[in-house]
Amino acid sequence: MEFDGTKIIFCKADLGSESDCALIVPTLDAYARDPMGGAEELAEFSKANLVNELKKRSYSHVFFAKTDAGETVGMAICFEGFSSFRCKPLLNIHDFVILDKFRGKHIGRAFMTFIGDYAKAELGCCKLTLEVLEGNVGAQKAYIAAGFEPYTLCESTGRAYFWCKSLE
Repeated sequence: MEFDGTKIIFCKADLGSESDCALIVPTLDAYARDPMGGAEELAEFSKANLVNELKKRSYSHVFFAKTDAGETVGMAICFEGFSSFRCKPLLNIHDFVILDKFRGKHIGRAFMTFIGDYAKAELGCCKLTLEVLEGNVGAQKAYIAAGFEPYTLCESTGRAYFWCKSLE
């Protein structure tokens, strides 16, 4: 894919590579500082421990979007799950960020396609899942364009909600 004459490359991060690992925290911190990421700096504990904790989890997958010159465009931190109804793995896109200066150029849609292709071909996944804030209309439009939709089992029971209970 190209953006303003610059080639955009999508790849799976190598968590054994210092250079790939060095990109994770600053990219996630940029997302955390964005209003749609909570508008606060990433906690020092997370900055210090995130990469090592991701490495401990064989079911974690990090993907990058970069320019051909190596500039970070975006990142996705994903975790394998399991669909009991389909009896197959799924991939949850837990954090998805396209850095501000690259937004609105359909890079996110192409990045989602890359992640989906990887999940199906390399992991045997039956679906991708993600969460999106109600007020993040731009992301919702990108996700819909990439083929995502609210989750329902049947119309009579309505949409599923993603809920959370903090344990800290």
